[in-house]
Parts: sequence; structure tokens; C-alpha cells
Amino acid sequence: MRILLIEDDTVLGAAVRDQITASGQSVDWVTRLDAAGDAMAGAGYDLVLLDLMLPDGRGITFLRSLRAGGDVTPVIILTALDQISDRIEGLNAGADDYLVKPFDLAELSARIGSVARRYSGNPNPIIIHGPLAVDLAARSIRRDGQPVQLTAREWALFEAFLTRPGQLLSKAQLEEKLYAFDTEVESNTIEVHVSRLRKKLGAEMIETERGLGYRLGSP
Repeated sequence: MRILLIEDDTVLGAAVRDQITASGQSVDWVTRLDAAGDAMAGAGYDLVLLDLMLPDGRGITFLRSLRAGGDVTPVIILTALDQISDRIEGLNAGADDYLVKPFDLAELSARIGSVARRYSGNPNPIIIHGPLAVDLAARSIRRDGQPVQLTAREWALFEAFLTRPGQLLSKAQLEEKLYAFDTEVESNTIEVHVSRLRKKLGAEMIETERGLGYRLGSP
């Protein structure tokens, strides 16, 4: 997944960013709502982690604006506001989950996975696809019972296919999943990683629509 983190606390922001990156997902981190708006206008995100008290405004106002504009990107609120009324306000504004600071980073990872599974239509963390058994929570794959090791970038691409079964994904859409990783996305990066995925998971796992993009193969 590609995640947008909106958090002005530099210590917490760095910890959350490192946790997300260590789990093999990509993250863009901004500290202001105006920067968050620019980021969302220029890229497609799978999830937003939103603080409620930012230097240039309230996160709840930003969230309401997103929902009013028809944006359905999943949002998890991260905040020190711990009153029941605050939680109700956040959820009624369109948040998918609400996590009170200080929180355990492992719990945050679990909640990110839970929200992502709900939106992908796969509430069960174990997905069986042909010879593959994919544990979304543990971010692990077994092929015919044998473990398969994927790099962070390979996982990011395969997760994009797995959470959108049957959907054709363009090269540009797939490149967006990799932009937040340290190295730049080169012109042949997607082709290279798709080739590696096919070698590891099976040639039939990813289908090519020439000139249009790629999709997850039928199980």
C-alpha cells in the first residue's frame, strides 16, 4: 500500500514512518494540511493516517472536506484527543478507525491491515489464490506450502494486484505504489518487478494486456 501520514510531531512521525516502511509498505509524510492536500491531488493513496491538531488547521475539517468531495480513501485518525465525544465526531466525519496517542506501533500496523482488508473485500487475512496462500497480516506467502520471499517492492506490487482482483492496473498506477521507496522509479522498473514476481509465484499469476497494463491472473 501507499500511505499518506499527516503528523506534525517529528518524533512520532518518524517512528510511524519507520514502522510502515519496515513492514514493506510505502509512506509519504507531511506535517501540514496544505501539504497533505497537495499530496493527495498529485498521487493516489490507499490509506491516510491523520492527526487532528495540525499547525495550519484541524484534521477533522480536512477529513470532512475529503468526504464532501467524494473522496473515499480510508482514513485512520491518530490523535491525543481521547474523549468519547472526540471519537464520535471523528467517526461521524468519515474516519474508518480512531487510535489514541500514545499507541503501540504493532497495534497501528494491525489496524492498518484491518482497514485495508475491509476495503479490498477480503476481511480474512489469509487469502488462497490458486497454489498461493497469502497472509496479509504477516505479509507472507506460501506457494504449494513452501515459503516465498518477496522484496518490499515486489510485495507492494503484488498486494496491489491481490487487493484488486480482476482489475486492470496501468503501469502508471503501479509506479505510484513504488514512488515513496528510497530509489527512483526507472522506466522499466515495473516490467522488471513483474518478471521477478512471475518467476517466484508462477508465470500465470500476472497477466499482461499489451499497451494497457497488468492484472492478477485467475486462480
